[in-house]
Amino acid sequence: DVQLQASGGGLVQAGGSLRLSCATSGFTFDSYAIGWFRQAPGKEPEGVACIGSSDEGTTYYADPVKGRFTISSDKDKNTVYLQMNSLKPEDTANYYCAAESLGNDAILCLGYGMDYRGKGTQVTVSS
Repeated sequence: DVQLQASGGGLVQAGGSLRLSCATSGFTFDSYAIGWFRQAPGKEPEGVACIGSSDEGTTYYADPVKGRFTISSDKDKNTVYLQMNSLKPEDTANYYCAAESLGNDAILCLGYGMDYRGKGTQVTVSS
Protein backbone atom coordinates (compact mmCIF):
# COMPACT_ATOMS: atom_id res chain seq x y z
CA ASP A 1 0.00 0.00 0.00
CA VAL A 2 1.09 3.53 -0.75
CA GLN A 3 1.54 5.70 2.30
CA LEU A 4 2.52 9.33 2.76
CA GLN A 5 2.56 10.18 6.44
CA ALA A 6 3.00 13.81 7.39
CA SER A 7 4.15 14.83 10.85
CA GLY A 8 5.76 17.71 12.68
CA GLY A 9 2.97 20.23 12.80
CA GLY A 10 2.05 22.21 15.87
CA LEU A 11 1.45 25.60 17.39
CA VAL A 12 4.20 28.19 17.03
CA GLN A 13 4.47 31.92 17.47
CA ALA A 14 4.99 34.22 14.51
CA GLY A 15 8.65 34.30 13.57
CA GLY A 16 9.20 30.77 14.76
CA SER A 17 10.16 27.61 12.89
CA LEU A 18 8.85 24.12 12.32
CA ARG A 19 10.09 21.15 10.33
CA LEU A 20 7.56 18.86 8.72
CA SER A 21 8.35 15.31 7.67
CA CYS A 22 6.66 13.18 5.02
CA ALA A 23 7.51 9.50 5.37
CA THR A 24 6.63 7.53 2.27
CA SER A 25 6.34 3.90 1.27
CA GLY A 26 4.79 1.75 -1.43
CA PHE A 27 6.17 3.50 -4.53
CA THR A 28 9.53 4.21 -6.13
CA PHE A 29 10.63 7.24 -4.16
CA ASP A 30 13.42 8.29 -6.53
CA SER A 31 11.10 8.41 -9.56
CA TYR A 32 8.39 10.64 -8.14
CA ALA A 33 8.08 14.32 -7.50
CA ILE A 34 7.00 14.85 -3.91
CA GLY A 35 5.67 18.00 -2.44
CA TRP A 36 3.84 19.84 0.28
CA PHE A 37 0.41 21.37 -0.03
CA ARG A 38 -1.60 23.36 2.45
CA GLN A 39 -5.24 24.17 2.86
CA ALA A 40 -6.68 26.74 5.20
CA PRO A 41 -10.37 26.75 6.12
CA GLY A 42 -12.45 28.21 3.32
CA LYS A 43 -9.53 28.33 0.90
CA GLU A 44 -8.38 26.24 -2.04
CA PRO A 45 -5.40 23.90 -1.62
CA GLU A 46 -2.08 25.49 -2.47
CA GLY A 47 1.12 23.81 -3.62
CA VAL A 48 3.74 25.16 -1.25
CA ALA A 49 7.00 23.40 -2.15
CA CYS A 50 7.82 20.45 -4.35
CA ILE A 51 10.95 18.54 -5.23
CA GLY A 52 11.47 16.67 -8.46
CA SER A 53 12.66 13.12 -8.95
CA SER A 54 16.33 12.26 -8.67
CA ASP A 55 16.69 12.77 -12.45
CA GLU A 56 14.99 16.19 -12.34
CA GLY A 57 16.84 17.52 -9.31
CA THR A 58 14.76 20.70 -9.18
CA THR A 59 12.53 22.41 -6.66
CA TYR A 60 9.48 24.65 -6.88
CA TYR A 61 8.30 27.12 -4.27
CA ALA A 62 5.12 29.12 -4.15
CA ASP A 63 5.80 32.86 -4.02
CA PRO A 64 4.47 33.38 -0.46
CA VAL A 65 7.06 30.98 0.98
CA LYS A 66 10.13 31.72 -1.12
CA GLY A 67 13.11 32.49 1.08
CA ARG A 68 11.39 31.13 4.18
CA PHE A 69 10.66 27.46 3.42
CA THR A 70 13.10 24.80 2.23
CA ILE A 71 12.19 21.38 0.89
CA SER A 72 14.67 18.51 1.01
CA SER A 73 14.65 14.75 0.67
CA ASP A 74 16.44 11.80 2.24
CA LYS A 75 16.54 8.92 -0.21
CA ASP A 76 17.77 6.49 2.43
CA LYS A 77 14.69 7.16 4.54
CA ASN A 78 12.21 7.77 1.67
CA THR A 79 11.29 10.94 3.49
CA VAL A 80 10.78 14.52 2.37
CA TYR A 81 11.15 17.45 4.76
CA LEU A 82 9.82 20.98 4.81
CA GLN A 83 11.80 23.39 6.93
CA MET A 84 9.61 26.41 7.66
CA ASN A 85 11.25 29.52 9.08
CA SER A 86 9.96 33.01 9.82
CA LEU A 87 6.45 31.66 10.09
CA LYS A 88 3.54 34.03 9.72
CA PRO A 89 -0.09 33.75 10.87
CA GLU A 90 -1.12 33.38 7.21
CA ASP A 91 0.89 30.14 7.06
CA THR A 92 -1.72 28.56 9.34
CA ALA A 93 -3.21 25.58 7.50
CA ASN A 94 -3.41 21.84 7.27
CA TYR A 95 -0.25 20.69 5.49
CA TYR A 96 -0.16 17.42 3.57
CA CYS A 97 2.26 15.76 1.21
CA ALA A 98 1.62 14.35 -2.23
CA ALA A 99 3.46 12.50 -4.99
CA GLU A 100 3.43 12.69 -8.79
CA SER A 101 4.74 9.94 -11.11
CA LEU A 102 6.22 12.07 -13.91
CA GLY A 103 8.77 13.34 -11.43
CA ASN A 104 8.28 17.02 -12.21
CA ASP A 105 8.12 19.43 -9.28
CA ALA A 106 6.22 22.16 -11.11
CA ILE A 107 3.59 19.79 -12.48
CA LEU A 108 2.89 18.62 -8.95
CA CYS A 109 2.92 21.99 -7.19
CA LEU A 110 0.87 23.77 -9.85
CA GLY A 111 -1.81 21.11 -9.64
CA TYR A 112 -1.42 19.49 -13.05
CA GLY A 113 -0.78 16.03 -11.69
CA MET A 114 -1.01 14.13 -8.44
CA ASP A 115 -0.96 10.38 -7.98
CA TYR A 116 -0.97 10.02 -4.22
CA ARG A 117 -1.60 12.19 -1.22
CA GLY A 118 -1.55 11.64 2.48
CA LYS A 119 -3.41 13.01 5.45
CA GLY A 120 -2.17 16.26 6.82
CA THR A 121 -0.62 17.78 9.87
CA GLN A 122 -1.94 21.02 11.32
CA VAL A 123 0.28 24.08 11.51
CA THR A 124 -1.00 27.00 13.55
CA VAL A 125 0.95 30.25 13.78
CA SER A 126 -0.13 32.70 16.45
CA SER A 127 0.44 36.43 16.18
